[in-house]
Amino acid sequence: MSNSAVHPVSVTLPQSPQPDVPVAAELRFDSDRPYAACLAFPVAECGCADEGLRLCWYFSRDLLNEGRHAPAGLGDVEVRPGGPGSVLITLQGPDGHAVLSAPTDTVAAFLAECFALVPAGSETDHLDIDGILVHLLDGDGPRAA
Repeated sequence: MSNSAVHPVSVTLPQSPQPDVPVAAELRFDSDRPYAACLAFPVAECGCADEGLRLCWYFSRDLLNEGRHAPAGLGDVEVRPGGPGSVLITLQGPDGHAVLSAPTDTVAAFLAECFALVPAGSETDHLDIDGILVHLLDGDGPRAA
């Protein structure tokens, strides 16, 4: 049975021309993906997509936790402490990068709920290894030659 946590969060882009303009997002966690946190952005506000459609960035919940205290991560996602009361999350894509600032208290509350749902060290208890193997062997993934 899957348990989830969803925390609305207002992020800003401190390196943008309008660094104080808030952007609505959500921090999301699902116990079916016990190692992952998600930063999701709704895209339906433009009217060009279905209601409820989200752009999601998945990364390690441990990365988010560690990055609150000291720089963490390499590659597509980096997390580090920001100014007072903020956590900076850098998202790197093929066309560039964005630095987002999120409130530390919101990130901390989200992580507390995540670790209450799936305590550190118990992640493998929440993985459906048999289901993953069946999915891979049914032709939905690579096969051994």
